[in-house]
Amino acid sequence: MIPYTLTAGVTLAFQVNLTAYPADGWTLSLHLRGPSSIDLTAENSNVIHQFSESASNTRQWKAGQYRYVLRATSRGDDLAVVEVDSGTLEIIPDLLAMADGTDTRSHAQKVLEAIEAVLEGRARKDQSKYKINNRELERTPLPDLLAFRKTYKAEVAREIRKAKGLSPFQHVRVRFS
Repeated sequence: MIPYTLTAGVTLAFQVNLTAYPADGWTLSLHLRGPSSIDLTAENSNVIHQFSESASNTRQWKAGQYRYVLRATSRGDDLAVVEVDSGTLEIIPDLLAMADGTDTRSHAQKVLEAIEAVLEGRARKDQSKYKINNRELERTPLPDLLAFRKTYKAEVAREIRKAKGLSPFQHVRVRFS
């Protein structure tokens, strides 16, 4: 019903057909809450609700994860409001509007790179803990860093599979003969 992703800076256009709440008697509104608040109202075309927003308006949207609620409001005498759908969606930044040098990596990619940099730097240091005067420094134990690395490597692999249109989960196929 509602797209899972929207792109800032691109014209938004999608239809919602609700037989229980046709456009000739109900107004449909979409409310997004996340890095910013976005409220959209559908245009009515017979029984179809048509959402549209110009590229110049969507360019102002902040990228990130949003929760949404889709509500139908009756246009009759008794003003009824019904929550039709709710969930989460992501607004993707407009790639053309990004400044040069903008970091487009995901959180998992950034953390994985940081963990690997720590591991690489750790190869030159043999102390895991030391104390000078009243100051003490204790590094994250190597087994913990390796466990974090494994977790974030799997997350990055899931993101890559999802970006390629594959299942985000790795499938192991087994055949018995």
